[in-house]
Amino acid sequence: MAISEAFQSSNASWGTEYFLAAGSTAQGSGQSADGVYQLMLELNNLADGDEYRIRCYEAISSGGTARIVMEWVIAHAQSEPNWVTPSLILLHKWDFSIACLAGTNSRSVAWSIRKVA
Repeated sequence: MAISEAFQSSNASWGTEYFLAAGSTAQGSGQSADGVYQLMLELNNLADGDEYRIRCYEAISSGGTARIVMEWVIAHAQSEPNWVTPSLILLHKWDFSIACLAGTNSRSVAWSIRKVA
């Protein structure tokens, strides 16, 4: 099975929920390339008082609405600055998002969405 980097970038503006694969603050129609995906984040710039929410969205069917599948909240300075989601089988209208809930919403965060298959 081939492993690849489907999407990769960094951002320093998280005040509004930002959809990573879409590259936008609007959810849009989501991604439709089937695969097993993992999101990796470099959170070394977080400081005490920061709180960020990470979400994974997907639709149950190709005609369905993308809804939250999993959600994580990461808070404060990180002793282990690289963070990764579990591997998720995603098919319909999927995306990952990040939003700042508290603290500084301008922390630089590098991210990578990795794909198997």
